[in-house]
Amino acid sequence: MQLKFDALEAHFAKGLKGLYVVYGDEYLLAQEACDRIRAAARAGGFTDRAVFTVERYFDWSALIGASQSMSLFGDRQLIELRIPTGKPGKEGAEVLKTLAAADNPDILMLVTLPRLDAATQRSGWFTALLGAGVSLKIDSVERAQLPMWVSQRLAQQGQRVAAGEEGRRALLFMAERVEGNLLAAHQEIQKLGLLYGEGTLSFEQIHDAVLNVARYDVFKLNEAMLTGDIGRLARMLDGLKGGEAAVLVLWALVEEVRTLLRIKRGVAAGKPLATLMRENHVWGPRERLIGPALSRVTDEALEKALSLAARLDRQVKGLSGGTGKRGSEPPPDPWAGMFELAMAVAHGGKAVPAKPATPAPRPRR
Repeated sequence: MQLKFDALEAHFAKGLKGLYVVYGDEYLLAQEACDRIRAAARAGGFTDRAVFTVERYFDWSALIGASQSMSLFGDRQLIELRIPTGKPGKEGAEVLKTLAAADNPDILMLVTLPRLDAATQRSGWFTALLGAGVSLKIDSVERAQLPMWVSQRLAQQGQRVAAGEEGRRALLFMAERVEGNLLAAHQEIQKLGLLYGEGTLSFEQIHDAVLNVARYDVFKLNEAMLTGDIGRLARMLDGLKGGEAAVLVLWALVEEVRTLLRIKRGVAAGKPLATLMRENHVWGPRERLIGPALSRVTDEALEKALSLAARLDRQVKGLSGGTGKRGSEPPPDPWAGMFELAMAVAHGGKAVPAKPATPAPRPRR
C-alpha cells in the first residue's frame, strides 16, 4: 500500500500494519514520517525498540534473530532497519523477502531507504516489501510548491502572512531564501514562531528575521532557464559559484541547450513532441516547461549558445586561445559567461540584460 505523508494520521486511526517503508532524500520529511510511525507504534504497545544500520559486513542473521525473538518481559517490539545506500546486497535481499513474508503480530518493522532508482524499485526485495506493508515515498518540495509549504508550516504554529500582495511577496521572499534546504527552512519557520508568536506576520518582520540559507542544486538550473526566471537564474548561479565546480555547472547548462536543440529540430522534422521528450529523457517538471521554452527560443540562438559554450569550456579548463571570431570571446569571468549562456534559453536569444545584482542582507535592528 502506497501512502502519502499527510494521510498517516488517518491511516493510524484504522490500525497499525506490521511493516512500514520510508524512502526518499528529503531528510526533514522522512524524519517526521518516521517520528509519527514511532509514536503510533509506542501507542500501540510496541514499547521495545531495536535499531539496525546496514553497513559493510552487516550481520543479517542478527536481524533475523531479533525479528523472531521476544523481549524478556514479553513487550512488543519495533525494529528499525536503516539501509543508507539503498543496496542490501544479495544476502540482504533474500532476508528482506523473508521478513516481508513473515507475520508476527508482536513485531513492527520500519525500513528506511534513500531515494531509489527505477531499477531498484523494480527489484524483488523492494516489491516484496511494498506488497507486504505500507510505503511512503518522500519527494522533495519543488520550488513552485515551496511558498504554499511555508504557509502551511506557519499555520501549524498559529501564524500567517498578511493578506494580498504583501503576503504573497513575503512567501516568495522566504522561498528564495530557503530553496533546496528544507531542514533550514523548518528552523527559520520555528524561529519566526519564537520571535513573534501567533498572529499575522508582516513582510518586514519576515525580511528582518529570515537568513539566506538556500542551497542551490546544479541540476535545477534547467528549470530556471526553461521558465525564463532571470532573477532565480542569477541567484542560483551566484549560489553555485561559491560551492560548485564551474565545469559541472557549464556541463548542466550545455546539456539543456543540446536537448532543446535536438527536440526543436525533431519537431521541425515532423516528430511528435511527446516522443521526442521521451527519447531525450525529459520528465517531471521539465515536461510542462519544454513547450513554452521551445516557442520562445530560436535555432539560431541555441546554435550561438553552443558556440559560446565551446569557448567557455576552454576558459574554465584554463586553456588559452579562443576559436571564436574577433569580438566574440566570452566575458573574462566564466560565471558571467555562463549567465549569458543560460540567458540564450531564458530570454529567447534576445539581447542579454545585465545580470541582476544579488541584494545585500539588510542590517539587523
